Amino acid sequence: MRSISPSRAALCALLLSASLCACSPQFNWREVHGEAAPFSVLLPSRPSTHAQQVDLDGVRVTMSMTAAEVDGLMFAVGSAELPDAAQVPHALAAMKTAMTRNIGAADVAEKAVPGMAATDIDAAGSRSGRPLRLVGRFTSKGRRVYQAVVIGPASAITPEIVDTFLSSFKPGA
Repeated sequence: MRSISPSRAALCALLLSASLCACSPQFNWREVHGEAAPFSVLLPSRPSTHAQQVDLDGVRVTMSMTAAEVDGLMFAVGSAELPDAAQVPHALAAMKTAMTRNIGAADVAEKAVPGMAATDIDAAGSRSGRPLRLVGRFTSKGRRVYQAVVIGPASAITPEIVDTFLSSFKPGA
């Protein structure tokens, strides 16, 4: 039987430890389908859903929200059906404004999503003195408007997390 040198054993233990950390259940991604609104998305833990009346800059609607939280990161999909499809652009703008105001965003980057009638935002702000980042997608299907957002400490919101969440989001699914 061959013996393993102490340095090689330490390297093997380090690699095994690193591979186990990579499989950490911190984000237990699962496909979720909207209860009150048609959509599908991957969320990192078991979600909760609630609905409430909101005012989207003069348009009163019932917004349903499905959200999950892991380690200070909040993942949420909100949706509302409008009385008239002509109100969609106005309502989406109001949703973006409300979300960025929630974190007192001073810096907001906005870009169109290639191949989709959607806009992504990336905003930095703070709430209760705590710096926060908000990354979100705003889109519509028919008379229904959607927002898919992740909010939390900027250092915890990685490109991989954002890509997993936003690329999985399918409105009207």
